[in-house]
Order: sequence, then C-alpha cells, then structure tokens
Amino acid sequence: MNIEGIISELTFKFSRSGGAGGQHVNKVSSKVLLQWNVRQSASFSEEEKTLIMMKLSNRITKEGILQLESDTDRSQQRNKEIAVERFVRLLKGALVTEKARKKTKIPYSSVLKRLDRKKQQSQLKASRRKKFDD
Repeated sequence: MNIEGIISELTFKFSRSGGAGGQHVNKVSSKVLLQWNVRQSASFSEEEKTLIMMKLSNRITKEGILQLESDTDRSQQRNKEIAVERFVRLLKGALVTEKARKKTKIPYSSVLKRLDRKKQQSQLKASRRKKFDD
C-alpha cells in the first residue's frame, strides 16, 4: 500500500470548531474534514476498492467519498495529522481479509465429560432432597 500516493489524493476542508479553546475557537478554523474519493483512486485495484466500499460503507457517501472529521486539538495542523492517521488505520483495517472459520466437531471425550458433570450435579441435588418414608 503506497501511503504517500494515497495521501496525495486527499482533500481537506477547514471550518470553525466548537468546544474548549476560548476566544481562539471563534477566530481560527481548526476543524478538519478529510475527504477521499474511493472510486477515482488510482492507488487501489477494483477488488480492493470494492472491499473498502463494503467494509467502510457507513463512512462513505453515495458519491463514493470517504469522510473523516477531526476537531480534538486546538491546532489545525495537529487535527490534520490526527485525521490522516485515523484514515490510514481505517484503510489498513478495511483491507485485512478475515480467515474463513472452519467448522470442527466436538470431541467425544468433551461430550462424555459434560454428561458426567451433569450426572454428578443431579446426584448432588438428589441427595439434598428429603426422603419420605411410607
């Protein structure tokens, strides 16, 4: 995965951020909106793009644009770095293919142990019951 090539495809929009920061918040556009067009990316094959679109569908718009926001820091530059780090982590996570689960049969010894435990519990409870004489 060519991270530098992907980062060059990113577009950033800046706006005023809410939260802590006092008067600084009202003057500086420190909130960062990172946008990346998945469909037009030259860095990935069609199969990889499909995988990204599937796994990150809740973050991708109808036009195929992945969006991330960052407004945790007072600095615009730091928010931009945070957004890029999150973006790279998301992409790496989306491209990992999960191994198929292999069905296994429960071992016969495990079945016998379970039945034995059930029998012991049953005997324990039976011994606690009052016995009535006829």
